Amino acid sequence: MSTVAYITARGLFGRRRLLLLLPLPVLMILLAVICRANDVAPTQWGQPVIVGLGLVVVLPVTSLIVGTGVLGSEVDDGTIVHILTKPLPRRDIIFAKLLVAIVVSAVSAAIPLFIAGLLADSAAFGLALVIGGVVGAIAYSALFVLLSLLSRRPVLLGLIYILVWEGLLGRFLSGTRVLSIEQYVIALADKIHPTDMLKGVVSIPVAIVMSAIFIVGGTLYAIRRLGSFSVAGETS
Repeated sequence: MSTVAYITARGLFGRRRLLLLLPLPVLMILLAVICRANDVAPTQWGQPVIVGLGLVVVLPVTSLIVGTGVLGSEVDDGTIVHILTKPLPRRDIIFAKLLVAIVVSAVSAAIPLFIAGLLADSAAFGLALVIGGVVGAIAYSALFVLLSLLSRRPVLLGLIYILVWEGLLGRFLSGTRVLSIEQYVIALADKIHPTDMLKGVVSIPVAIVMSAIFIVGGTLYAIRRLGSFSVAGETS
């Protein structure tokens, strides 16, 4: 498992797509620093920067880039067959890939979230954003790793989920928010450190239960899906 994780991390950091992770977090930090340096009231920039950019864009897009990258490219070019021939349980392969995706996504999103929260309010607020962001990174990663096994267009499907389901439908149809990881993150962070900059619209029990469903369900389904790849490879 550790070998698979090492190879995955090395391959991920060696791809150009990793460069896509840098601009958004840097932009978020830069905007927060500029607003604080110019004495702009946090009530004016906190919500647009922290929620509008950080939780709505940086966290899910980073998780999408990484989550679809740790396994999707191997499925596309057929090198997944070489991994499946190794004497490793399929769950260990998924756990290793998922672990890399979670760590990279969480770190990439948590740092700018903490800095923005610190500048907007306090270290406690920054920590609340980090905790919510980590939960979100785990849930998003489980979803996007699964999508890379279900479709040859996982990035497109992921963008549809982020932009259409969470972004468009989530703004106008309250029922869709129950299946929005973005809303779970906001609800958790707001519960840990209540502030007017965060407006949670789902309850904490819903946020916790649904996050667990995304994480556990997505991981188990990914393991099952990868198992079907093994059967296909052995019988072809």
